[in-house]
Amino acid sequence: MRTKKKDIFLQNLENMADTVVQAADYFSYHVTNLQDVLAFANQMKQYESECDSYTHTIITGLNQTFITPIDRDDIMELATTLDDVMDGLESTASRFYMYNLGQPDEYIIQFAEILRQCAYEIQKAVHLLSQKKLLAIREFTIRLNDLENQGDELLRICTKELFATVTDPIELIKRKEIYERLETTTDHCEDVANKLESIIMRNS
Repeated sequence: MRTKKKDIFLQNLENMADTVVQAADYFSYHVTNLQDVLAFANQMKQYESECDSYTHTIITGLNQTFITPIDRDDIMELATTLDDVMDGLESTASRFYMYNLGQPDEYIIQFAEILRQCAYEIQKAVHLLSQKKLLAIREFTIRLNDLENQGDELLRICTKELFATVTDPIELIKRKEIYERLETTTDHCEDVANKLESIIMRNS
């Protein structure tokens, strides 16, 4: 018996979500003990390029296909929000290298863990989308909203601590930008959740 071939759009959205998980896992593992910053930044760039290629496949497919499994705009917007998450991780990694940042502090490690958890929730949700189990996705979008709130709270805590303890203005600027980039990436994860919510509403 032949198994039904998975839709190209849903397959590439799954591929993107899987790559985000690989990148977030790699990011989280390496910031706890950053040995080779250049190798770290280069590997994150590779994950980002991989995600870009899936986005490109989706755009090309949308230009050539009339019938899509869900609304065309929803496919494009979901791909864009997934790409934003990947870009956020990669741009943070590149700044570790550009700014010659020392060992990541406890707050960066906590942000990395929040983002790692977000990536897994996104992956589960996107795979459920392929299986047409739309209402089951809600559990993961709720969790993503909760994780984004944790990111907001962490940014408040680490910014306050930064201004209380760091006197070198250059170091302060570097750390503050890294924290803010990481928090913005948790916002992008919530954007994925919001996009999935609107897909659920329109299709169930």
